[in-house]
This record gives sequence, C-alpha cells and structure tokens, in this order.
Amino acid sequence: MQDTVTTSALLDPSHSSVSTQDKSSTGGHTSSTGPQPSKPSITPVSAKSRNPHPGANFHRMRRIIAEDPEWSLAIVPLLTELCIQHIIRNFQNNPILKQMLPEHQQKVLNHLSPDLPLAVTANLIDNENYWLRCCMQRWPVCHVAHHGGSWKRMFFERHLENLLKHFIPGTTDPAVILDLLPLCRNYVRRVHVDQFLPPVQLPAQLQPGDQSDSGSEGEMEEPTVDHYQLGDLVAGLSHLEELDLVYDVKDCGMNFEWNLFLFTYRDCHSLAAAIKACHTLKIFKLTRSKVDDDKARIIIRSLLDHPVLEELDLSHNLIGDRGARGAAKLLSHSRLRVLNLANNQVRAPGAQSLAHALAHNTNLISLNLRLNCIEDEGGQALAHALQTNKCLTTLHLGGNELSEPTATLLSQVLAINTTLTSINLSCNHIGLDGGKQLLEGMSDNKTLLEFDLRLSDVAQESEYLIGQALYANREAARQRALNPSHFMSTITANGPENSVG
Repeated sequence: MQDTVTTSALLDPSHSSVSTQDKSSTGGHTSSTGPQPSKPSITPVSAKSRNPHPGANFHRMRRIIAEDPEWSLAIVPLLTELCIQHIIRNFQNNPILKQMLPEHQQKVLNHLSPDLPLAVTANLIDNENYWLRCCMQRWPVCHVAHHGGSWKRMFFERHLENLLKHFIPGTTDPAVILDLLPLCRNYVRRVHVDQFLPPVQLPAQLQPGDQSDSGSEGEMEEPTVDHYQLGDLVAGLSHLEELDLVYDVKDCGMNFEWNLFLFTYRDCHSLAAAIKACHTLKIFKLTRSKVDDDKARIIIRSLLDHPVLEELDLSHNLIGDRGARGAAKLLSHSRLRVLNLANNQVRAPGAQSLAHALAHNTNLISLNLRLNCIEDEGGQALAHALQTNKCLTTLHLGGNELSEPTATLLSQVLAINTTLTSINLSCNHIGLDGGKQLLEGMSDNKTLLEFDLRLSDVAQESEYLIGQALYANREAARQRALNPSHFMSTITANGPENSVG
C-alpha cells in the first residue's frame, strides 16, 4: 500500500494530497498537537474498516485525474436543445418554425445565418431582429426610419434597388429581378434608384470595303441606350407607394459619354405606362434626368385623374413653359398636394398657367419654383392667385429675378392670407422699398412662421423687424399647440359677438 500511495503521488502530487486528506477524514479525527506517527497514520487499515472493497478509493481517485483531454464535467444536453440545434443546421433544406413554441422559435431565430436563401426566409420569417442582422451584415449604414421603421422592409427595398442599379440591358438576365417579386411584393413600399445603366456597346468591326473614305460618320446607325423597363416590376409590387428615379450613371470614369445620361423616349413611354397602371402610387419623383417639355407632358398626361397621387417632383430637369402648362392642368385633374419644379426653365407664361390653376385649387399645400426665371410678370400672377387660394401653406420662389412689384403684391397677400406659413424669396432683387412693403404686410399677418429674405437687397432694419413679427407668430402658434382647449374656448367666446356684429 505504501507503494500505491507513492505511485499516486508521482502521477499527480495535488491529487495525492487530496486523497490523503480524504483518508484522514475517514479516520474520525485529526490531531492538531504533538508529533504524529510517520507510517502508521497512512496505513489502509481505517480505509478497509470503512470500505470493504480495498480498490474502490483507488479507482475513484483515478477517475478524478483527467487523463483524457476531451473529458469534461458537462452534462448531457436536453433533448429539446439537441432538436433545436438540428433544426438550425438543416433549416435551409427543412425549414421548421411555425410549429414550434414561441420560446423555441426565438432560439432558432437567434442562431440562424443571415446568408440563408431568400426563397426560404422571405415569407416565413417576420422577426425584426433576424432582418436587423441581415441588414447590418450587408450595409454598414442603415437608416431604418426611411423605410417605415421596419428592418424587413428595408432589407427588401435596398436589395431590390441594388439589383436595379446594376442591371445592364441585354446582359443581365431579367429573371434576376422578376424571380424576386413573389418574395418582396408584400414588403416593398418605396423604390429609390439613382442609377440606370445603359446597354453595353461593343465597337463595330468594319470589314474591308464596308465604308469608303468618303463615307460620312453621320450615316452610321446610332446605338440604342434604352434602360431597364420598369413595367413588369411596378405591376408586380402591389403595395408600391413611392417611386424615386434618377436616370444617371455613377463612377463611369474614363468611359464617360453623354449618351450614358439620356432619358430616352422609349424610357419615357414605358415609365408613363407603368405609373399610370400603379393605382397605389402616392409619391413620384423623376429628378436630374434631363426631362424636357415633351417628355414631361408624356409623364404628366399619364398622371391625370390619378386616384391617390399626392406628390410630384420633377426638379433639376429641362422643363419649360409647355411642361409647366401640363403641370397646371394636372393641378385641376388630380389630388396633388406637393408640386416641385425647382431648377428648371419655367418663365413667366408657365408661372401664369400655374397661377390660374392655383387660384381655383383646393388641394395643393406646397409649390416650389426656385431657380427658375418667372420674373415679376410671373410673380405678380402668383400673388394674385394667393389672394383667393385658401390651401397653400408653403411657397418657394427663390432665385427667380423678382423685384419690388412682386413684393408690393405679396404684401397685400400677407395682410389677408391666413393659410401661408412659409415663404422663400431669397436670391431676388426685392430692394429697400420692397422690403418696407413686405414689413407693412407682416404687421397684419398672424400665421406666417418662416420668411426667407436672404440675399434679396432688403434693408437690415426691415429684415430685423420682419424677424420679430415672425417670432411673435411662432410663439403664438406654440401657445395654441400647448393649450388647444383655451384657444377653442376663446373662439367660442368670441363667436356670439361676431355673429351679433
């Protein structure tokens, strides 16, 4: 037995001490004073008296020594955990989720890979945390507020936009986009595409004798640059509400050509047919695409009597007076609430057409004509329309070559209009007298909250006093918002007096 103890100590001295303590504790007591016998104290007699099997302690001690590197104290996992792990590993081939308990579903969703095929996850997983992980893995910057606060909606909208931006007509298979429609049609509400690639043009190889030296380059056939046609896509998105398009090419580098930035007539007719058939479309934007009068009228004609369209943005194009007349007609044949024609080529005749429609309109709340050239003739026409209009709240006429005559009429509008809350006349030539006229009109106005007169040659004193009047109006509006009941009671109290008077 002494050899046994010595062998155990050589194998593992720490475990040898532990086994010695166990043996001493089984002896019943330990002595804290006096010399202890050297060998009789570790004789196996007491162990034999407590344990009839002499080799039991030795085998227990051998089990404690971890000679197997894979040995551990971990218990066997629960059967449910084993099943969950199996479901996660085989989810792509056998997706099981709805049949599980909610707590088990959550465990599966927390460990699923974001790289699973959309054909498996699109219509099966609605958990926002899973789609959050999918978005964060693909895009480092995510503004979920731009997508209705839904991570799943954001993923499918941005995924679809990425496919559209890199689609090359004649090269990319259209099935790449069409096969996605059954998976995303219930989640896509907004499509924003700021690039449309044209077809790849290969240089023609001329055979000997095909073209003589006297041949004119103008006789060569012009290559087609039509872009992806959105008809099938828009028709397949049953909940589409916003379409924001820019026919542009980014990062073209040394391959720059002007025809890369063309919005062709075929593109225009195809887009017009698509938006006419989309009865859920509320916001349509087509900007920075070189849309001229003819193309603008084609687009606007398709929007006449549209059931739900609320906002039209054709800014930063080449639209002139004919296109503005088309927009004026649209105001009379739609429920449009926001019209943006900023940075175009609209002049006085186009502004007069818009003013005529605005005088009788009851829906439009925002009109943006900045960076055009309507001049005083167009500005005065708009001012006359605002004397009868009762719905417009925001008017932007910055950078339109306006001067004192327009300011004089606008001062009369300010004295009687009760709906306008924001006017922008920046970057015009209002002048000192025009500024005084506007200040006089502001003295009777209680509803205007913003009035931008920067770089309009208005005297500093007039601009300061107008700012003070605006501050008083904003403070009164804030008080009305904080105490609506008091405001209504004041109106009720003044009602009988007004009726008597």
